[in-house]
Amino acid sequence: MKGKAVKFIVLTIFPEMFDPFWEHGMIKRAIERKKIFASTINIRDFTKDKHRVTDDRPYGGGSGMVMKAEPLAGAIRAAQKKAPLAKTVLLTPQGRCFSQNIAHEMASSDGAILVCGRYEGVDERISHHLIDDEMSIGDYVLTGGELGAMIIIDAVTRLVPGTLGSEDSAENDSFSTGLLEHAHYTRPRSFEGNDVPDVLISGNHKEIEKWRLETSLIRTFLKRRDLLEKKSLSPQEIDILKKWCLDIEKIIHDQSLRGSDTSSGTQ
Repeated sequence: MKGKAVKFIVLTIFPEMFDPFWEHGMIKRAIERKKIFASTINIRDFTKDKHRVTDDRPYGGGSGMVMKAEPLAGAIRAAQKKAPLAKTVLLTPQGRCFSQNIAHEMASSDGAILVCGRYEGVDERISHHLIDDEMSIGDYVLTGGELGAMIIIDAVTRLVPGTLGSEDSAENDSFSTGLLEHAHYTRPRSFEGNDVPDVLISGNHKEIEKWRLETSLIRTFLKRRDLLEKKSLSPQEIDILKKWCLDIEKIIHDQSLRGSDTSSGTQ
């Protein structure tokens, strides 16, 4: 993928929302370095009435409005001409949940045409005939797909080779290894009575890596145990967990003995 830009084309009725997104931080650098190509298409440009209407009342009645098929179809086909190899993805609460694994897949692809749904949703004929994939960023409902599109672009872009300052940065992220990322510290060495762990300033890189793996496992166990249940553990990770089990068993055993001593002392 080196030297090949990942293309993102966002279809929206609010293209101005993306102007500041393109112009700051990592996304700006990625565009300038030609690591990604990013643009918007205004769905309203494909309407045929003077008011540029993109929604209408649903057949069968009910609350809310539905995005019309004609302008969406025109916008999607225009985007597909610009990026014929990119998948067309509809941002919708009904889609599969976006994840780090999907981000990795997209980072090694030709890119995506991201269709930002609005109102109650889009005409079903668009979903059936012009959409390759449906995606959600979580089990909640937003006003539109624009924020979801930005999140997907951000998560994917940082995985494109050459985007971040260090290639290791993305590889060691939370979820990339199946675990939450290890704890981090920076200067000052002492802050409000709390010191940086000695191992991190020891210069012993083997011990530092061991410490980082252990803190990664601890964080994952305490905060996202479900990730450990899904992960295929390495022999080193299994050894660390076994050691914890022995340590926990010893604590329980010692507590049991103390309980017996206390009971005997009160009789």
